[in-house]
Amino acid sequence: MENRGRGDLSVAGAASVAANDLSVAIVGGGIGGLSAGLSLYRAGFDVHVYERAAALSEVGAGIQIGPNASRVLHGLGLADDLAEMGVRPLAWHQRRWDDGRTLLRTSLGAVVEIFGFPQYQMHRADLLAALMRGLPGERVHVSHRLVGLTDRGDRVEAEFENGSGVEADVLVGADGIHSSVREILFGPQEARFTGCVAYRGLIPAERLRPLGLEVTAQVWMGPGRHFVHYYVQAQRLVNFVAVVEQDTWTRESWTDKGDVEAALAEFEGWHPQVRGILGAVDDTFIWALFDRAPLERWSVGRVTLLGDACHSMLPFMAQGAAQAIEDGATLTACLSQPGLEVPEALRLYEKLRLPRASKIQGLSAANKIRFHLPDGPEQQERDEQMASGATDWSVKAVAWLYGHDATVIEDTGPPAAGRLGRGAKLHDG
Repeated sequence: MENRGRGDLSVAGAASVAANDLSVAIVGGGIGGLSAGLSLYRAGFDVHVYERAAALSEVGAGIQIGPNASRVLHGLGLADDLAEMGVRPLAWHQRRWDDGRTLLRTSLGAVVEIFGFPQYQMHRADLLAALMRGLPGERVHVSHRLVGLTDRGDRVEAEFENGSGVEADVLVGADGIHSSVREILFGPQEARFTGCVAYRGLIPAERLRPLGLEVTAQVWMGPGRHFVHYYVQAQRLVNFVAVVEQDTWTRESWTDKGDVEAALAEFEGWHPQVRGILGAVDDTFIWALFDRAPLERWSVGRVTLLGDACHSMLPFMAQGAAQAIEDGATLTACLSQPGLEVPEALRLYEKLRLPRASKIQGLSAANKIRFHLPDGPEQQERDEQMASGATDWSVKAVAWLYGHDATVIEDTGPPAAGRLGRGAKLHDG
């Protein structure tokens, strides 16, 4: 087993977390894994990230970064990167599918004044690149697919398909909805097809100039589907996501090529702006939306989970990546607490994060129903509530979400008792 920068293993289990000298292995090099790695690295931990792919990359797609996430990213030194490549929207604009009528327009002009940090719209690859620049290259290891994991009580050993192995004081599974770490800890759990597929892509903004698109995050709601678009990459590109309800799906991939004509047919009769955006598309990808039931726990002994590995959610609150970024910040804060040994720190992390992430999972699923109501009495009631301001989408109503500081540990009482004994194996068969 490789020992990256650690001292004598025989005393590792007795060390408290206060000195920030623990070694941490993160399995998964996406946005969640890298942001956690950067948080831990800047806090002084000996952290390494292990990614199964041969290179770190993100397929072209947009991402919305709320103030709850930009607070963390600014604290990691990425404020200039976000300002350079991100777009700060003027408003959330929710509209009706056919006539374009405004259902709710929420100004974001006061977001910084209210929450202290901006809302950004970004290309996922730009955010990933900024996170990568923050971590020294020797701390990120590609072509490392996890195949085995054992908790020895005073350390965790990980084995990779390429024949290498590492040991660390803490191991974090940030390896997505198909997490190998989660399966080793808790056994198989099938991902659930949510009944939605999404066409997505990027279009040069110049091509859409005749449409006069606002610098807003627009959501068009219609029967059985919705359409989202916003600027990214310093307004050079427009990101779109077109979500359609569908009964079955046999593949699960971010990179399946979609049919532009099929996407246009799905939005037949929709407002000319929606049709105009789809009509300007050269290539689109189609992506099935899966999630998993909330877990009852995330941590066992010296091993825990982060991001989609433990709380995969529909993108209908634009919070999937943001919650993974919060996870990394809170995990760092818990491991930095004086007097807590690793299993206690991980239980505290779980206690702080699991209820919040589960709540957002539920709200994201509920938005599928709200966005896709068929025209009729329920849709009319929804529209009236939105017009009256009796909605959960005002800036004031989302203060619990956007005003959260994931770097601060609130007093929630002692973490739950119990830990794995020395030498316990985490393999499930």
